[in-house]
Amino acid sequence: MGTGYAEVIGDPIAQSKSPIIHGFWLDRLGLPGRYEHCLVKLPELAGYLSKRRADPDWRGCNVTMPHKLGIIPLLDRLDPLAERIGAVNTVVREADGSLTGHNTDAPGFLEPLAKDLAKTHLFRMARVLGTGGAARAIVAALAQEHFVIVLAGRNPEKARAMLDELAPGTDHHAIDLAHFGDPTDFAFDNREGCIDLIVNASPLGMTGQPPLAFDFSHAPPGSIVYDIVTSPLDTRFLQDARSAGFRTVDGLSMLIGQADIAFTRFFGEKPPREDDAELRELILK
Repeated sequence: MGTGYAEVIGDPIAQSKSPIIHGFWLDRLGLPGRYEHCLVKLPELAGYLSKRRADPDWRGCNVTMPHKLGIIPLLDRLDPLAERIGAVNTVVREADGSLTGHNTDAPGFLEPLAKDLAKTHLFRMARVLGTGGAARAIVAALAQEHFVIVLAGRNPEKARAMLDELAPGTDHHAIDLAHFGDPTDFAFDNREGCIDLIVNASPLGMTGQPPLAFDFSHAPPGSIVYDIVTSPLDTRFLQDARSAGFRTVDGLSMLIGQADIAFTRFFGEKPPREDDAELRELILK
């Protein structure tokens, strides 16, 4: 596809690990493109896209906070998954300069759970903490995988509306996020043959953000604890989960999974995923 570049936009953005990931893959494949980060504040978003769509070398961008929802009216079209989720994390510049919004967060989130989800379960339940753009993708992905979802947010009405939109059905529950901060003496039933997820889909626990208050008495035995935060990568939430004996999945797993899809759209080749262990070591330096 020749030379070209892509980037990740957001505010803040300097902490993004996406340039390391895409740069590693470009180098490993010997491709001439480049991938950078670009600070874009909310008032600058429309001007940024107008300038980039006129640049034939620009392949597109990944989109992080706070632009995943606000960027939608500025695009020419959405792919079906992004339209259903109502959040965009990847923008691709087409040959005619038009811009298409995609959501790679949903499949990226599910990728590290693929072996678990390939099994047959009697029951699937996920407790999801957060109601932002990333949470929208995660709720949609989990609903597609037949999970009963408990969605917790500071505003339970917003959580209820999100469930009604993205996970229709009467089995799901919306509650106040503060509920999980206090201990419970709830006696969980036998979880054999079931899968339980606890997912932090909020920015809580991220560098510069307040900590996530979660008491692990709310986690059924055998739960998988998943935090999508990537800075720091090993959050207090994950540390506490491991101390309580739970298996954990960090945010880098989702980040690499969603980056795989975006990289293919930007640069026209699949990344060398056999090198994931080396990539992780590079990111963690």
